[in-house]
This record gives sequence, C-alpha cells and structure tokens, in this order.
Amino acid sequence: MNTEQQIEFNKIKEIWAGLAVTGSAKEEIEKAGIYLDETELRTKIKDTTDSKKMVEKLGNPPLQDVTGIREMLAEASKGACLTPYQLERVEKVLVAVERLKAYLARGKQYGNPLAYYDENLDELKLLREDICRQIRYEAVDDRATNVLFDIRTKIARAEETVKQKAEQIVRNNKDIMADSFFTTRNGRICVPVKKEYRFRIPGNAIDKSASGNTVFIEPAALGKHYEELQLLKVEEENEVYRILYTLTSLVADSAPVMEENMSMIEKLDFIFSKGKLSIDLDCVEPKINTDRRIVLKAARHPLIDRQVNVPLDFVLGVEDTSYYDRNDKPEKSDESDLKEKASISPKHDNKKTEKIRGIVITGPNTGGKTVSIKTVMLNSCMAQCGLHVPCSEADICMNSGYLSDIGDGQNLSENLSTFSAHIKNVLEILGKVNAESFVIMDELGSGTDPAEGMGIAVAILEELRKSGANFLVTTHYPEIKDYAAKHDGIINARMTFDRETLMPTYKMVIGEAGESCAFYIADRLGMPGSMLKTAVEAAYGKEAVDGYSFKHSGNISRTENRKIQKDRKTSGVPKPAARFRIGDSVMVYPDKKIGIVCQPENDKGVLRVQIAGRKIWINQKRVKLHVSAEELYPEDYDFSIIFDSVHDRKVRHDMERKYTEETIYTSGDSV
Repeated sequence: MNTEQQIEFNKIKEIWAGLAVTGSAKEEIEKAGIYLDETELRTKIKDTTDSKKMVEKLGNPPLQDVTGIREMLAEASKGACLTPYQLERVEKVLVAVERLKAYLARGKQYGNPLAYYDENLDELKLLREDICRQIRYEAVDDRATNVLFDIRTKIARAEETVKQKAEQIVRNNKDIMADSFFTTRNGRICVPVKKEYRFRIPGNAIDKSASGNTVFIEPAALGKHYEELQLLKVEEENEVYRILYTLTSLVADSAPVMEENMSMIEKLDFIFSKGKLSIDLDCVEPKINTDRRIVLKAARHPLIDRQVNVPLDFVLGVEDTSYYDRNDKPEKSDESDLKEKASISPKHDNKKTEKIRGIVITGPNTGGKTVSIKTVMLNSCMAQCGLHVPCSEADICMNSGYLSDIGDGQNLSENLSTFSAHIKNVLEILGKVNAESFVIMDELGSGTDPAEGMGIAVAILEELRKSGANFLVTTHYPEIKDYAAKHDGIINARMTFDRETLMPTYKMVIGEAGESCAFYIADRLGMPGSMLKTAVEAAYGKEAVDGYSFKHSGNISRTENRKIQKDRKTSGVPKPAARFRIGDSVMVYPDKKIGIVCQPENDKGVLRVQIAGRKIWINQKRVKLHVSAEELYPEDYDFSIIFDSVHDRKVRHDMERKYTEETIYTSGDSV
C-alpha cells in the first residue's frame, strides 16, 4: 500500500521540489510527511502563508544552492589549502547571504514575520571583500599583494627577454633554420633547426618533427635567462600559496558562522518553496481542526487541467445539517433539476443521529468517483504537510494516518489477482485504522463474484464504521447503498450524470444514492430494447421492466461473415509437413549410404535421393536426416549444379533464352 503514490502526492512533491534551490531543501521535500503535533502544524502552515505573501510582494528570494560548501569548510578546518575556485564558491555564498539579508529586510515594511530571519544571517563582509579583492576568474589576481605584482612583472620581463634572444638566434641563422620563427616544446622555447645542421646551434635537443627533418633545440644562450625565469616562477608559486593559505585560514575561522548561514538559507529555501507552490497551484491557507471535520469548497485536484476540472464541494463529520444545504437556491424548484445542478444536495437523513464519519459514493463509470475521493484525501494530506490546498475555502481535520486502496493492484510475479490484491490491501488497512485515521477505498468488493463481493464489502464497511475513522468508499452495489441508508454515521452520495449527452457532470450530491446508469448508456449507444429488458429483468426482476423505457427496439442485426473452407481431400485432417527438403544430406538404410535429397516425399511418403551418381526412389522410413540443406548450402543455391548433367544444364540454359528442339529427360532407378 503506497497511499502517497495512489493519491499522486508524489507528483505534487516533484513539482514542489522543482521550486526549491538547495539540495537540502529538495531532500527535505522528498521526505516530507504529515505533522501530528497541532501547534507545529499551525506554525508550518503560517510559514507557508508568510512566504507566499512575501513572494507576492517582493518576488522570488535571491537564494543559492550551497551544495558542496560544507565539504570545503571541512577541508579548510583540517588545514588543507582551498583552491581559487573553491574560494570563489565561498564568496558567492556570502554574496547570496548579503542579498537575502537585504531581501528579508525589505519585507519588514509589510510586517512579515519571515523578514526577521535576517537577524540570523551574517554576511561576513570583511571575508567576502578579501576573497573578492584577491581572487578573480578562478585565479589569484596579479594585485592580490604588492609582492605578487612585482614578481609577475619581473616574470613578464624575463619571458620577453627570452623571446627576443630566440628571435635573434633565428634571424642570425636563417640558412640552417627549418622555419622563420621560434616555437615552444614541452614548455621550453626552442628554435627549429634542420637536422643536418643540428650541431651548428649549441644547446639541448628537446623534440623533433614527425618527419625527423627538423630538430627543436633550446639554445644554450637562453639558459641563463631561463634559470632566472624559473626562479621567479618559484617565488610566484610560493606567494600564491601564501595568499591561498591566508584566505583558507580566514574561511576556517568563519566556518561556524558560514554553517549557520547555510542552514538558514536551506531552511528559508524550504519555506519559500511552499509559498511558490501555493502561488503556482492557486492555493489557499486551510483551517485546521481536531474535530474530525472536513469542509472543502471548490476543491480541485491540482494535477488536472483547470479548464476541464469541475470543482468539488465536500463536507464530512459535520453535526450541523445546514452544512448539507445549498446556500444559493436554484430558480427552478423541480427536485430533479436540483439534483443535477447542486454540488451538495439539501437532502439529509434526519434519522441519523451520529456525526457522519463515512460516505458511500455511487454513480456511473467515468463519473468522477475516484477523482473525488483522491481530491479529498490529497487536499487533506497537503494541508497536514504544512502546505496550502487548491480550494477556495478549506477546513480540514488532522489525521493520524492516510490509508487507501485504489487500483487493481494485480501482480503476476506475486500471484496476486485483482481481488487478492484488494483483500491484501484492505486487511493491511484494517490492521492500521483507528478513530483518527482517514481511509479511502475505490470499487469496494470488486474483482470477485458479485454476491460474495457485496457481502465482503458490507463486512469491510462495518469494520470501518466501528473504528470511528473518517472514510470514503465508492461502489456499484445497491446493497451497500441500502446499508449506508440504514446505519448511523454513514451517508450516501452520488456523482451526477447527464442522460442526454451520456456525459458525467463530475458533481457530488451528498445525501442521495446514485445509480450506475449502465442501462441508459447502453440504450443511447444503440443496444436493442429486447436485450436491455432482459438485462433489467436479470438485475431487478420482471416487475422492474415496466419502469424502463428504451429508445431502440428489435434485435441485433448481423452482417454476413466470411466462412472457413475445409480441404475436401483431407476431410479436415491436416496434411503433415514434409520431413525432408531438396539438398538435405541423408543416411539411406540398410546400406548406410550417404545421399542428397533431389525430390521431397510425395503423398505416399516416397522421396528421391541421389547416391553415387544415380538417383533412386525410396520410402522415407528408410531414410534418416544427416545434415540439413540450410547448413550445407546458401539460401539461393542452384541445386541443378548437383543433380543435372553438364549437357542438361546447357540445354536448360538455352531453353530459358530461346526456342530449341532439345529435350531433357528425367530418369531414375525405381525402388
């Protein structure tokens, strides 16, 4: 049983997680569940309301993902040296903290409680400025310190001197150079010398061309300048590491404050994601009660397109019968019109003295029964998770658990039929249910013999009633409707249906039992009246037939269908498939000689085999397959090469091209 998946709350979580920025908030959303503490739940819903208001006033908050920053802080605290890239990541978090602090401060003008979270944020201005001044584009900036600037200036001069010396050597020795400019090989400045003049330029051979005709030599005259350059680079590296270690030390000292900042960013990200979700799904803040009362006005399933979704009005667990009355009286007083147009029926069984805990919903297939019970539970679950709900108004009770049985649950790997899966799920529900649970069950008692299924459905309903839990069930059984009408704490409801258009209206009428409308649908789709009368009689008895009037009369008109033609020769006995094919290598008994099939067996089971240059007829019982033709020859192989003489093949070839008076004789020894 996976209630979260059955009511599609997992899909709401996917939308919700997409509105979060930090990895921590996404993980918290994935693990989100119902709150059982009333004070905590009211606080969480208030946070959602405050965040929604702030986003509506100020736009989305400037949050940033802080994933990976904690690992950097841990490295810094252990004495490791952070890289320029890591230091820039730290700086970006501090910039985000500064912007978030300013964003929250602007919210104070609206008196929003969330705005005062800015007091828990410290932008560490000095650390941010130090990193910003010394680190740029994932590298230590030239002007990070005066010493580094002086060293890099000297390096630039030394490199320029080396290049000038190399250019001078190339110009002075043009006749032995393979090219007119110097190059770099393995990080060394070299001149391209023709291999035959290799020893004309003193120095070290660093590389050679692919053809071997050019040798790249580092001139000895550059050695002095190169050593000076290497010493300067060592000084540069030491200064860079000194700067990085200094900044890393500052980060390590600020690690506790940084940790508090990141925790606050993640907390605010989670809170603001709830406000964004409320805006995206057009939700409202629900009222919370512990009186087992659920009142929804214009409730929607948030995953259904609003253009086609019909809002649901719903009440449960209300003692005041005025809740079941329509506030807007229709102009027409006709009761049938009232049933079709009213979202909530004014009818209420005054004999029921207990508070309504359960509703049995009936109505036609595709009438919206399943969507309705899922909508009620989804709204309740969202509210108890601290979220707003897609309604115009909502008063929702807290529940200790949400239990559901929706779908057939069939599982072949576990040998579970539809009915077995239902019963297994129902038993699990009944083992967990208590007076503070909320249960929904779809198609109660389905998947087995109707009479036995009805009995089991009534037994399940009785157990739910005794538990005191709130529950919604859907069914087609008339006996269950009767059960709900006769017992306290349970009431019938129906989904309305337009008999003229055969379309459901997706509106719930609480207080009345519905019907499946199967006869009306079948009549509208053209089923003959004779068949429908038979169906009514089978369902409700002969006396009920007169109460129905159908549009179509007569019987089913059948069209002429194609007929099967039997094989007269075989009298219905299928002809056995040939055992041997042309080209099969076979063993001929009793001599045990190998031959090749040149003609498959006929109706008498005699085939022709070529053995040692002659062809014989032999009964298939004396032949055994040795190697099939598929293994011996390609698919389009010309077997005339084996079975015909050279003369016959030539004559056959002439026959295919022109007229000829030649004749081919097929002969063989008989057996």
